[in-house]
Amino acid sequence: MEKTSEINGHTVTNSTASTASTEHMVEEEKSAQEKMRSRCMEKALDCLKKNLLVIMTVSGVLVGVGLGMLVRNMDLTKAQMTYFAFPGEMLLRMLKMIILPLVVCSLISGAASLDTRSLGKLGGIAVAYFLVTTLIASSIGVALAFIIKPGVGAGGLNSNSLGLESVSSNKEPVDSFLDLARNLFPANLVAAAFRSVSFSCDCVIQVPYGTEGDGMNILGLVLFSMVFGVALKKLGAEGEELIRFFSAFNEATMVLVSWIMWYIPFGIMFLVGSKIVEMEDVVLLVTSLGKYIFASILGHIIHGGIVLPLIYFGFTRKNPFSFLSGLITPFTTAFATCSSSATLPSMMKCIEENNGVDKRISRFILPIGATVNMDGAAIFQCIAAIFIAQLNNVELNAGQIFTVLVTATASSVGAAGIPAGGIITIAIILEAIGLPTNDLSLMLAVDWIVDRTTTVVNVEGDALGAGILHHINQKEMKKQQQLHQHLEEELAEVRVEAVANTREGQETSPLVLHQLKEGEGTPEDIESVL
Repeated sequence: MEKTSEINGHTVTNSTASTASTEHMVEEEKSAQEKMRSRCMEKALDCLKKNLLVIMTVSGVLVGVGLGMLVRNMDLTKAQMTYFAFPGEMLLRMLKMIILPLVVCSLISGAASLDTRSLGKLGGIAVAYFLVTTLIASSIGVALAFIIKPGVGAGGLNSNSLGLESVSSNKEPVDSFLDLARNLFPANLVAAAFRSVSFSCDCVIQVPYGTEGDGMNILGLVLFSMVFGVALKKLGAEGEELIRFFSAFNEATMVLVSWIMWYIPFGIMFLVGSKIVEMEDVVLLVTSLGKYIFASILGHIIHGGIVLPLIYFGFTRKNPFSFLSGLITPFTTAFATCSSSATLPSMMKCIEENNGVDKRISRFILPIGATVNMDGAAIFQCIAAIFIAQLNNVELNAGQIFTVLVTATASSVGAAGIPAGGIITIAIILEAIGLPTNDLSLMLAVDWIVDRTTTVVNVEGDALGAGILHHINQKEMKKQQQLHQHLEEELAEVRVEAVANTREGQETSPLVLHQLKEGEGTPEDIESVL
Protein backbone atom coordinates (compact mmCIF):
# COMPACT_ATOMS: atom_id res chain seq x y z
CA MET A 1 0.00 0.00 0.00
CA GLU A 2 1.46 3.38 -1.10
CA LYS A 3 1.82 6.14 1.44
CA THR A 4 0.34 9.51 0.55
CA SER A 5 1.38 13.07 1.33
CA GLU A 6 0.23 16.54 0.46
CA ILE A 7 2.13 18.97 -1.81
CA ASN A 8 0.55 22.42 -2.34
CA GLY A 9 -2.79 21.13 -0.98
CA HIS A 10 -2.91 18.14 -3.33
CA THR A 11 -2.68 14.55 -2.20
CA VAL A 12 0.17 12.73 -4.02
CA THR A 13 1.94 9.46 -3.53
CA ASN A 14 5.42 9.30 -2.00
CA SER A 15 6.94 8.13 -5.30
CA THR A 16 5.63 11.25 -7.05
CA ALA A 17 6.99 13.45 -4.24
CA SER A 18 10.43 11.86 -4.45
CA THR A 19 10.47 12.35 -8.25
CA ALA A 20 9.62 16.03 -7.85
CA SER A 21 12.34 16.56 -5.24
CA THR A 22 14.87 14.76 -7.48
CA GLU A 23 13.98 16.99 -10.43
CA HIS A 24 14.33 20.05 -8.19
CA MET A 25 17.79 18.92 -7.09
CA VAL A 26 18.83 18.28 -10.70
CA GLU A 27 17.72 21.79 -11.65
CA GLU A 28 19.70 23.27 -8.75
CA GLU A 29 22.81 21.34 -9.83
CA LYS A 30 22.39 22.56 -13.40
CA SER A 31 22.05 26.18 -12.28
CA ALA A 32 25.11 25.81 -10.03
CA GLN A 33 27.10 24.35 -12.94
CA GLU A 34 26.00 27.21 -15.20
CA LYS A 35 27.09 29.74 -12.58
CA MET A 36 30.47 28.02 -12.28
CA ARG A 37 30.89 28.05 -16.05
CA SER A 38 29.98 31.73 -16.27
CA ARG A 39 32.46 32.53 -13.47
CA CYS A 40 35.20 30.54 -15.20
CA MET A 41 34.44 32.34 -18.46
CA GLU A 42 34.60 35.71 -16.72
CA LYS A 43 37.92 34.82 -15.09
CA ALA A 44 39.32 33.57 -18.38
CA LEU A 45 38.22 36.77 -20.16
CA ASP A 46 39.70 38.93 -17.41
CA CYS A 47 42.97 37.01 -17.60
CA LEU A 48 42.96 37.35 -21.39
CA LYS A 49 42.33 41.11 -21.18
CA LYS A 50 45.12 41.61 -18.64
CA ASN A 51 47.66 39.51 -20.57
CA LEU A 52 46.51 40.29 -24.12
CA LEU A 53 49.55 42.44 -24.88
CA VAL A 54 51.91 39.78 -23.49
CA ILE A 55 50.27 37.03 -25.55
CA MET A 56 50.37 39.19 -28.68
CA THR A 57 54.04 40.11 -28.14
CA VAL A 58 55.19 36.52 -27.63
CA SER A 59 53.08 35.45 -30.60
CA GLY A 60 54.75 38.20 -32.64
CA VAL A 61 58.18 36.69 -31.94
CA LEU A 62 57.03 33.17 -32.90
CA VAL A 63 55.24 34.34 -36.05
CA GLY A 64 58.30 36.45 -36.92
CA VAL A 65 60.56 33.38 -36.76
CA GLY A 66 58.24 31.41 -39.02
CA LEU A 67 57.80 34.33 -41.40
CA GLY A 68 61.57 34.87 -41.57
CA MET A 69 62.23 31.21 -42.38
CA LEU A 70 59.55 31.35 -45.10
CA VAL A 71 60.78 34.59 -46.70
CA ARG A 72 64.42 33.47 -46.40
CA ASN A 73 63.87 30.92 -49.17
CA MET A 74 62.62 33.57 -51.59
CA ASP A 75 66.10 35.05 -52.31
CA LEU A 76 65.06 38.67 -51.79
CA THR A 77 67.18 41.54 -53.09
CA LYS A 78 68.67 44.11 -50.69
CA ALA A 79 65.90 46.57 -51.54
CA GLN A 80 63.19 43.98 -50.93
CA MET A 81 64.78 43.02 -47.60
CA THR A 82 64.68 46.70 -46.61
CA TYR A 83 60.98 46.89 -47.44
CA PHE A 84 60.32 43.71 -45.48
CA ALA A 85 62.12 45.12 -42.42
CA PHE A 86 60.32 48.50 -42.61
CA PRO A 87 57.60 47.82 -39.94
CA GLY A 88 60.33 46.71 -37.52
CA GLU A 89 62.36 49.83 -38.30
CA MET A 90 59.30 51.95 -37.49
CA LEU A 91 59.02 50.29 -34.08
CA LEU A 92 62.65 51.11 -33.26
CA ARG A 93 62.16 54.70 -34.42
CA MET A 94 59.06 55.10 -32.23
CA LEU A 95 60.83 53.71 -29.17
CA LYS A 96 63.93 55.84 -29.71
CA MET A 97 61.75 58.92 -30.29
CA ILE A 98 60.30 58.60 -26.81
CA ILE A 99 63.61 57.99 -24.97
CA LEU A 100 64.75 61.62 -24.68
CA PRO A 101 61.57 63.11 -23.11
CA LEU A 102 61.09 60.00 -21.00
CA VAL A 103 64.60 60.02 -19.51
CA VAL A 104 64.82 63.78 -18.92
CA CYS A 105 61.30 64.35 -17.57
CA SER A 106 61.15 61.19 -15.45
CA LEU A 107 64.51 61.87 -13.81
CA ILE A 108 63.77 65.55 -13.13
CA SER A 109 60.32 64.80 -11.65
CA GLY A 110 61.66 61.74 -9.79
CA ALA A 111 64.63 63.58 -8.25
CA ALA A 112 62.42 66.54 -7.32
CA SER A 113 59.73 64.36 -5.70
CA LEU A 114 62.21 62.65 -3.36
CA ASP A 115 63.68 64.61 -0.47
CA THR A 116 67.44 65.11 -0.52
CA ARG A 117 68.10 62.65 2.31
CA SER A 118 66.15 59.75 0.79
CA LEU A 119 67.48 60.65 -2.67
CA GLY A 120 71.05 60.32 -1.42
CA LYS A 121 70.29 57.07 0.41
CA LEU A 122 68.43 55.46 -2.49
CA GLY A 123 71.08 56.69 -4.94
CA GLY A 124 73.84 55.16 -2.80
CA ILE A 125 72.02 51.82 -2.57
CA ALA A 126 71.40 51.85 -6.34
CA VAL A 127 75.05 52.55 -7.16
CA ALA A 128 76.19 49.80 -4.76
CA TYR A 129 73.67 47.35 -6.29
CA PHE A 130 74.80 48.16 -9.83
CA LEU A 131 78.50 47.82 -9.01
CA VAL A 132 78.14 44.58 -7.03
CA THR A 133 75.90 42.85 -9.58
CA THR A 134 78.13 43.91 -12.49
CA LEU A 135 81.23 42.67 -10.65
CA ILE A 136 79.50 39.33 -9.97
CA ALA A 137 78.54 39.13 -13.65
CA SER A 138 82.14 39.78 -14.71
CA SER A 139 83.34 37.05 -12.33
CA ILE A 140 80.82 34.58 -13.80
CA GLY A 141 82.03 35.44 -17.30
CA VAL A 142 85.71 34.91 -16.40
CA ALA A 143 84.97 31.63 -14.59
CA LEU A 144 82.94 30.21 -17.49
CA ALA A 145 85.59 31.26 -20.02
CA PHE A 146 88.25 29.29 -18.15
CA ILE A 147 85.96 26.28 -17.55
CA ILE A 148 84.52 25.96 -21.10
CA LYS A 149 87.67 27.31 -22.88
CA PRO A 150 85.86 28.49 -26.03
CA GLY A 151 89.07 29.61 -27.77
CA VAL A 152 91.16 26.49 -27.16
CA GLY A 153 91.58 24.43 -30.33
CA ALA A 154 90.16 27.19 -32.52
CA GLY A 155 93.49 28.70 -33.54
CA GLY A 156 92.72 28.19 -37.21
CA LEU A 157 89.61 30.35 -36.90
CA ASN A 158 90.16 33.83 -38.29
CA SER A 159 88.29 36.61 -39.98
CA ASN A 160 89.38 35.63 -43.49
CA SER A 161 87.93 32.11 -43.31
CA LEU A 162 84.54 33.53 -42.42
CA GLY A 163 84.74 36.43 -44.86
CA LEU A 164 84.62 39.08 -42.13
CA GLU A 165 86.12 42.54 -42.12
CA SER A 166 88.72 43.32 -39.49
CA VAL A 167 87.92 45.70 -36.65
CA SER A 168 90.71 47.77 -35.19
CA SER A 169 91.01 50.44 -32.55
CA ASN A 170 93.86 52.78 -31.81
CA LYS A 171 92.39 54.24 -28.64
CA GLU A 172 94.26 53.91 -25.36
CA PRO A 173 92.37 52.58 -22.28
CA VAL A 174 92.93 55.85 -20.42
CA ASP A 175 91.26 57.75 -23.29
CA SER A 176 88.19 55.49 -23.01
CA PHE A 177 87.78 56.34 -19.33
CA LEU A 178 88.32 60.02 -20.07
CA ASP A 179 85.54 59.75 -22.69
CA LEU A 180 83.26 58.48 -19.94
CA ALA A 181 83.99 61.59 -17.84
CA ARG A 182 83.59 63.90 -20.85
CA ASN A 183 80.19 62.43 -21.67
CA LEU A 184 79.08 62.92 -18.07
CA PHE A 185 79.45 66.68 -18.53
CA PRO A 186 78.35 67.54 -22.09
CA ALA A 187 79.37 70.96 -23.36
CA ASN A 188 76.06 71.34 -25.20
CA LEU A 189 72.86 69.81 -23.83
CA VAL A 190 71.06 70.12 -27.16
CA ALA A 191 73.91 68.35 -28.97
CA ALA A 192 73.92 65.66 -26.23
CA ALA A 193 70.44 64.66 -27.38
CA PHE A 194 71.92 63.21 -30.59
CA ARG A 195 75.73 63.28 -30.22
CA SER A 196 78.25 61.66 -27.90
CA VAL A 197 81.92 62.56 -27.47
CA SER A 198 84.61 60.09 -28.52
CA PHE A 199 88.33 60.81 -28.61
CA SER A 200 90.54 59.12 -31.21
CA CYS A 201 94.29 59.07 -31.52
CA ASP A 202 96.43 60.24 -34.42
CA CYS A 203 98.76 57.34 -35.19
CA VAL A 204 101.52 59.66 -36.47
CA ILE A 205 101.81 62.21 -33.67
CA GLN A 206 100.17 60.04 -30.95
CA VAL A 207 97.93 62.89 -29.77
CA PRO A 208 94.24 62.23 -28.98
CA TYR A 209 91.71 64.45 -30.71
CA GLY A 210 88.01 64.83 -30.14
CA THR A 211 85.29 63.56 -32.45
CA GLU A 212 81.53 63.50 -32.07
CA GLY A 213 79.69 60.40 -33.17
CA ASP A 214 76.05 59.66 -33.78
CA GLY A 215 74.15 58.41 -30.75
CA MET A 216 72.44 60.07 -27.83
CA ASN A 217 74.67 60.95 -24.87
CA ILE A 218 72.27 59.50 -22.29
CA LEU A 219 74.92 59.50 -19.57
CA GLY A 220 75.26 63.28 -19.70
CA LEU A 221 71.50 63.81 -19.87
CA VAL A 222 70.98 61.51 -16.86
CA LEU A 223 73.45 63.41 -14.68
CA PHE A 224 72.10 66.82 -15.70
CA SER A 225 68.47 65.77 -15.13
CA MET A 226 69.20 64.42 -11.65
CA VAL A 227 71.10 67.53 -10.55
CA PHE A 228 68.48 69.81 -12.12
CA GLY A 229 65.67 67.99 -10.28
CA VAL A 230 67.49 68.41 -6.95
CA ALA A 231 68.03 72.12 -7.73
CA LEU A 232 64.29 72.59 -8.39
CA LYS A 233 63.53 70.89 -5.08
CA LYS A 234 65.89 73.31 -3.31
CA LEU A 235 64.03 76.31 -4.78
CA GLY A 236 60.93 75.42 -2.79
CA ALA A 237 57.74 77.21 -3.86
CA GLU A 238 59.46 78.93 -6.79
CA GLY A 239 60.36 75.59 -8.37
CA GLU A 240 56.95 73.94 -7.87
CA GLU A 241 55.52 75.18 -11.19
CA LEU A 242 58.45 73.79 -13.17
CA ILE A 243 58.28 70.47 -11.26
CA ARG A 244 54.57 70.21 -12.11
CA PHE A 245 55.40 70.96 -15.76
CA PHE A 246 57.94 68.13 -15.99
CA SER A 247 55.61 65.77 -14.09
CA ALA A 248 52.76 66.54 -16.52
CA PHE A 249 55.16 66.14 -19.46
CA ASN A 250 56.21 62.77 -18.07
CA GLU A 251 52.62 61.58 -17.64
CA ALA A 252 51.81 62.61 -21.22
CA THR A 253 54.89 60.71 -22.41
CA MET A 254 53.68 57.60 -20.58
CA VAL A 255 50.34 57.90 -22.42
CA LEU A 256 52.27 57.90 -25.69
CA VAL A 257 54.16 54.83 -24.45
CA SER A 258 50.88 53.01 -23.80
CA TRP A 259 49.85 53.69 -27.41
CA ILE A 260 53.20 52.58 -28.84
CA MET A 261 53.06 49.33 -26.85
CA TRP A 262 50.11 48.12 -28.92
CA TYR A 263 52.27 48.40 -32.03
CA ILE A 264 55.09 46.37 -30.43
CA PRO A 265 53.74 42.87 -31.38
CA PHE A 266 53.41 43.85 -35.06
CA GLY A 267 56.80 45.59 -35.16
CA ILE A 268 58.56 42.75 -33.34
CA MET A 269 57.21 40.23 -35.87
CA PHE A 270 59.00 41.98 -38.74
CA LEU A 271 62.04 42.88 -36.62
CA VAL A 272 62.73 39.22 -35.81
CA GLY A 273 61.76 38.04 -39.30
CA SER A 274 64.11 40.52 -40.99
CA LYS A 275 67.05 39.40 -38.82
CA ILE A 276 66.49 35.79 -39.87
CA VAL A 277 66.27 36.82 -43.54
CA GLU A 278 69.54 38.80 -43.26
CA MET A 279 71.50 35.83 -41.91
CA GLU A 280 74.07 34.55 -44.38
CA ASP A 281 75.95 31.37 -43.46
CA VAL A 282 74.66 30.96 -39.93
CA VAL A 283 75.61 27.25 -39.78
CA LEU A 284 79.32 27.99 -40.31
CA LEU A 285 79.31 30.79 -37.73
CA VAL A 286 77.48 28.79 -35.06
CA THR A 287 79.66 25.69 -35.52
CA SER A 288 82.87 27.76 -35.52
CA LEU A 289 81.91 29.96 -32.57
CA GLY A 290 79.49 27.53 -30.87
CA LYS A 291 81.48 27.26 -27.63
CA TYR A 292 81.71 31.06 -27.34
CA ILE A 293 77.96 31.43 -27.94
CA PHE A 294 77.19 28.62 -25.49
CA ALA A 295 79.45 30.13 -22.78
CA SER A 296 77.89 33.58 -23.17
CA ILE A 297 74.28 32.39 -23.10
CA LEU A 298 75.01 30.02 -20.18
CA GLY A 299 76.49 32.95 -18.24
CA HIS A 300 73.37 34.99 -18.90
CA ILE A 301 71.14 32.12 -17.75
CA ILE A 302 73.13 31.66 -14.51
CA HIS A 303 73.21 35.37 -13.71
CA GLY A 304 69.65 36.16 -14.80
CA GLY A 305 68.03 32.94 -13.61
CA ILE A 306 69.88 32.33 -10.34
CA VAL A 307 72.09 35.18 -9.09
CA LEU A 308 69.80 38.18 -9.60
CA PRO A 309 66.66 36.40 -8.28
CA LEU A 310 68.63 35.29 -5.19
CA ILE A 311 69.76 38.88 -4.54
CA TYR A 312 66.15 40.07 -4.87
CA PHE A 313 64.91 37.32 -2.53
CA GLY A 314 67.67 38.12 -0.01
CA PHE A 315 66.50 41.72 0.26
CA THR A 316 62.73 41.33 0.00
CA ARG A 317 61.96 37.71 1.04
CA LYS A 318 59.51 37.62 -1.88
CA ASN A 319 59.26 35.33 -4.90
CA PRO A 320 61.38 36.98 -7.64
CA PHE A 321 59.78 34.99 -10.45
CA SER A 322 56.29 36.26 -9.62
CA PHE A 323 57.79 39.76 -9.82
CA LEU A 324 59.41 39.00 -13.18
CA SER A 325 56.24 37.40 -14.57
CA GLY A 326 54.66 40.85 -14.83
CA LEU A 327 57.49 42.02 -17.10
CA ILE A 328 57.22 39.57 -20.00
CA THR A 329 56.39 42.34 -22.50
CA PRO A 330 59.55 44.43 -21.83
CA PHE A 331 61.67 41.25 -21.80
CA THR A 332 60.27 40.27 -25.19
CA THR A 333 60.90 43.80 -26.45
CA ALA A 334 64.49 43.58 -25.16
CA PHE A 335 64.96 40.23 -26.91
CA ALA A 336 63.68 41.61 -30.22
CA THR A 337 65.25 45.09 -30.21
CA CYS A 338 68.58 44.30 -28.46
CA SER A 339 68.41 47.77 -26.87
CA SER A 340 68.10 48.57 -23.16
CA SER A 341 67.16 52.17 -23.98
CA ALA A 342 64.43 51.12 -26.41
CA THR A 343 62.98 48.80 -23.74
CA LEU A 344 62.83 51.59 -21.14
CA PRO A 345 59.33 52.91 -22.05
CA SER A 346 57.59 49.52 -21.81
CA MET A 347 59.60 48.59 -18.69
CA MET A 348 58.46 51.74 -16.86
CA LYS A 349 54.82 51.16 -17.72
CA CYS A 350 54.77 47.46 -16.81
CA ILE A 351 56.75 47.73 -13.57
CA GLU A 352 54.41 50.44 -12.27
CA GLU A 353 51.10 48.93 -13.40
CA ASN A 354 51.80 45.18 -13.03
CA ASN A 355 54.18 45.16 -10.05
CA GLY A 356 53.01 48.24 -8.16
CA VAL A 357 56.45 49.86 -7.88
CA ASP A 358 56.31 53.47 -6.70
CA LYS A 359 56.48 55.87 -9.66
CA ARG A 360 59.05 58.01 -7.87
CA ILE A 361 61.34 54.98 -7.54
CA SER A 362 60.86 53.53 -11.04
CA ARG A 363 61.19 56.85 -12.85
CA PHE A 364 64.32 57.68 -10.89
CA ILE A 365 66.19 54.37 -11.04
CA LEU A 366 65.22 52.79 -14.38
CA PRO A 367 66.70 55.52 -16.64
CA ILE A 368 69.94 55.35 -14.64
CA GLY A 369 69.97 51.54 -14.81
CA ALA A 370 69.38 51.55 -18.56
CA THR A 371 72.52 53.67 -18.88
CA VAL A 372 74.98 52.30 -16.31
CA ASN A 373 73.79 48.82 -15.31
CA MET A 374 75.02 46.35 -17.95
CA ASP A 375 75.36 42.94 -16.26
CA GLY A 376 74.76 40.98 -19.46
CA ALA A 377 77.33 43.06 -21.35
CA ALA A 378 79.94 42.49 -18.61
CA ILE A 379 79.49 38.70 -18.93
CA PHE A 380 79.98 38.43 -22.67
CA GLN A 381 82.78 41.05 -22.68
CA CYS A 382 84.83 38.99 -20.22
CA ILE A 383 84.16 35.78 -22.14
CA ALA A 384 85.04 37.51 -25.43
CA ALA A 385 88.33 38.91 -24.06
CA ILE A 386 89.47 35.52 -22.71
CA PHE A 387 88.21 33.79 -25.89
CA ILE A 388 90.46 36.06 -28.00
CA ALA A 389 93.37 35.41 -25.61
CA GLN A 390 92.89 31.63 -25.97
CA LEU A 391 92.50 32.06 -29.74
CA ASN A 392 95.93 33.71 -29.88
CA ASN A 393 97.46 31.14 -27.45
CA VAL A 394 98.12 33.82 -24.79
CA GLU A 395 98.25 32.64 -21.17
CA LEU A 396 96.75 35.31 -18.92
CA ASN A 397 98.35 35.85 -15.51
CA ALA A 398 96.53 36.82 -12.30
CA GLY A 399 97.15 40.53 -12.86
CA GLN A 400 95.66 40.41 -16.36
CA ILE A 401 92.62 38.47 -15.15
CA PHE A 402 92.05 41.09 -12.44
CA THR A 403 92.41 43.80 -15.10
CA VAL A 404 89.75 42.06 -17.21
CA LEU A 405 87.39 41.98 -14.22
CA VAL A 406 87.84 45.64 -13.27
CA THR A 407 87.91 46.97 -16.84
CA ALA A 408 84.79 45.02 -17.87
CA THR A 409 82.93 46.27 -14.78
CA ALA A 410 83.95 49.89 -15.38
CA SER A 411 83.59 49.94 -19.18
CA SER A 412 80.12 48.38 -19.09
CA VAL A 413 78.95 51.58 -17.35
CA GLY A 414 79.71 53.57 -20.48
CA ALA A 415 78.37 50.99 -22.94
CA ALA A 416 75.67 52.44 -25.16
CA GLY A 417 72.18 51.02 -24.69
CA ILE A 418 71.94 50.21 -28.40
CA PRO A 419 72.41 47.05 -30.50
CA ALA A 420 76.07 45.93 -30.54
CA GLY A 421 76.94 48.70 -28.07
CA GLY A 422 79.00 46.35 -25.90
CA ILE A 423 81.26 45.23 -28.76
CA ILE A 424 83.01 48.62 -28.83
CA THR A 425 83.96 48.36 -25.16
CA ILE A 426 85.66 44.97 -25.66
CA ALA A 427 88.46 46.87 -27.42
CA ILE A 428 89.16 48.67 -24.12
CA ILE A 429 89.62 45.35 -22.31
CA LEU A 430 91.81 43.89 -25.06
CA GLU A 431 94.08 46.94 -25.09
CA ALA A 432 94.27 46.95 -21.29
CA ILE A 433 95.73 43.41 -21.28
CA GLY A 434 97.80 43.89 -24.45
CA LEU A 435 95.83 41.76 -26.93
CA PRO A 436 95.15 42.56 -30.61
CA THR A 437 91.72 43.89 -31.54
CA ASN A 438 91.67 42.37 -35.05
CA ASP A 439 89.57 39.38 -33.89
CA LEU A 440 86.69 41.59 -32.75
CA SER A 441 85.01 40.90 -36.08
CA LEU A 442 84.31 37.37 -34.79
CA MET A 443 82.24 38.89 -31.96
CA LEU A 444 80.37 41.10 -34.41
CA ALA A 445 79.55 38.06 -36.56
CA VAL A 446 77.51 36.39 -33.82
CA ASP A 447 76.58 39.47 -31.80
CA TRP A 448 73.01 39.33 -33.15
CA ILE A 449 72.62 36.01 -31.26
CA VAL A 450 74.40 36.86 -28.00
CA ASP A 451 73.13 40.44 -27.78
CA ARG A 452 69.54 39.27 -27.32
CA THR A 453 70.15 37.41 -24.06
CA THR A 454 72.59 40.18 -23.06
CA THR A 455 69.87 42.83 -23.28
CA VAL A 456 67.33 40.68 -21.42
CA VAL A 457 69.77 40.27 -18.49
CA ASN A 458 70.57 44.01 -18.54
CA VAL A 459 66.87 44.88 -18.35
CA GLU A 460 66.19 42.23 -15.67
CA GLY A 461 68.92 43.69 -13.46
CA ASP A 462 67.33 47.15 -13.72
CA ALA A 463 63.86 45.80 -12.91
CA LEU A 464 64.94 43.80 -9.86
CA GLY A 465 66.99 46.78 -8.66
CA ALA A 466 63.86 48.95 -8.82
CA GLY A 467 61.93 46.25 -6.92
CA ILE A 468 64.59 46.12 -4.18
CA LEU A 469 64.64 49.92 -3.81
CA HIS A 470 60.83 49.98 -3.67
CA HIS A 471 60.89 47.38 -0.87
CA ILE A 472 63.54 49.32 1.09
CA ASN A 473 61.58 52.55 0.64
CA GLN A 474 58.37 50.88 1.86
CA LYS A 475 60.15 49.59 4.97
CA GLU A 476 61.51 53.05 5.72
CA MET A 477 58.05 54.58 5.34
CA LYS A 478 56.55 51.99 7.72
CA LYS A 479 59.27 52.71 10.29
CA GLN A 480 58.57 56.43 10.08
CA GLN A 481 54.82 55.85 10.47
CA GLN A 482 55.38 53.61 13.51
CA LEU A 483 57.71 56.19 15.03
CA HIS A 484 55.16 58.93 14.40
CA GLN A 485 52.38 56.87 16.03
CA HIS A 486 54.62 56.09 19.01
CA LEU A 487 55.39 59.78 19.50
CA GLU A 488 51.68 60.65 19.30
CA GLU A 489 50.86 58.02 21.94
CA GLU A 490 53.57 59.39 24.25
CA LEU A 491 52.29 62.96 23.81
CA ALA A 492 48.73 61.78 24.57
CA GLU A 493 49.94 60.13 27.81
CA VAL A 494 51.76 63.33 28.82
CA ARG A 495 48.59 65.41 28.27
CA VAL A 496 46.50 63.03 30.39
CA GLU A 497 49.02 63.11 33.25
CA ALA A 498 49.19 66.91 33.13
CA VAL A 499 45.39 67.26 33.47
CA ALA A 500 45.31 64.74 36.33
CA ASN A 501 48.00 66.62 38.27
CA THR A 502 46.20 69.96 37.95
CA ARG A 503 43.03 68.48 39.34
CA GLU A 504 44.83 67.35 42.49
CA GLY A 505 45.49 70.97 43.32
CA GLN A 506 48.53 70.17 45.46
CA GLU A 507 51.41 71.59 43.47
CA THR A 508 49.74 74.20 41.24
CA SER A 509 49.78 77.95 41.36
CA PRO A 510 47.40 79.90 43.69
CA LEU A 511 45.56 81.29 40.67
CA VAL A 512 44.70 77.80 39.40
CA LEU A 513 43.71 76.70 42.94
CA HIS A 514 41.37 79.63 43.21
CA GLN A 515 39.51 78.66 40.03
CA LEU A 516 39.27 75.03 41.10
CA LYS A 517 37.82 75.95 44.49
CA GLU A 518 35.09 77.96 42.83
CA GLY A 519 34.10 74.80 40.93
CA GLU A 520 33.75 76.64 37.64
CA GLY A 521 37.09 75.74 36.10
CA THR A 522 37.23 73.34 33.18
CA PRO A 523 40.35 71.77 31.68
CA GLU A 524 40.12 74.30 28.82
CA ASP A 525 40.06 77.18 31.36
CA ILE A 526 43.07 75.74 33.13
CA GLU A 527 45.04 75.47 29.88
CA SER A 528 44.20 79.08 29.02
CA VAL A 529 45.33 80.28 32.45
CA LEU A 530 48.54 78.33 32.21
